[in-house]
Formats: sequence, structure tokens, C-alpha cells
Amino acid sequence: MNETRFGLHGVRYQVRDVARAAAFYAAHLGFTLQHQQLPAFASMSLGGFTLLLSGPGASGSRQMPDGEAQQPGGWNRIVLHVGDLPAHIDALKKAGVKFRNQMETGPAGRQIQVEDPDGNPIELFERARASERS
Repeated sequence: MNETRFGLHGVRYQVRDVARAAAFYAAHLGFTLQHQQLPAFASMSLGGFTLLLSGPGASGSRQMPDGEAQQPGGWNRIVLHVGDLPAHIDALKKAGVKFRNQMETGPAGRQIQVEDPDGNPIELFERARASERS
């Protein structure tokens, strides 16, 4: 029997405007544009992570067999680690980025959720310093 192995290709977000979404991820979150075929698709990277942005015309955005349309939003999200969460919050607020909540603190660190222009969530996470961990 052949063993099937999986590898992470990336995370796909449904967006309404690929160019606008790509500009958001580049300008506010430090992603780099790897490939685009506007208006349908763009591939963005951050370190070794790939984010696939699929617009209404992309093959990854087609309706499901039951006719259900794929939509942006939801609660599953990518989590980006940052070194100084309050500084990032201030910069993103000044840039007019929409926040879903206030900063939350837990035993592993603190986090906050922002939205891209289409309502897809992104969590910013700052790990607790060793002296702060319980």
C-alpha cells in the first residue's frame, strides 16, 4: 500500500476584490506578492507561509455542488506572531483597519483580531515572556 503524504500548500481566503486584498496584506501585514492573475487570484507570502486570495472568478471560488456560494468571513483565521502587539494595534488603528475585538490576554500571550477588507479574520498574537507565563 502506498503511503499518502500531505504537505501544506497554503491557506485560501475568499475575497471580493483581489487587488484590494493583496494591497492590504502587503501594506499592513508585511506580506509579499508572489503571483497574481487579476481579477481572479493572487498568492502572497510571509516567511514560509502562503496565503491564496481567490476572487469571484477564481477556480477556488466556484460554487459547491449543492449550489452554495463560497463567501469571505467566518471565524477560522490565520494567526500572525508579532513582537509588540500594542504598537501594531496603534499602527493599524491609525491606518483605519477594522478590529473585531479588544486585545485579550491569556496564559500563552495576548491577541487581537482584525479584518481584511472583505471581512476575513486575522489574529495578531504576541507570545508571553517567560517571566509572564504561568
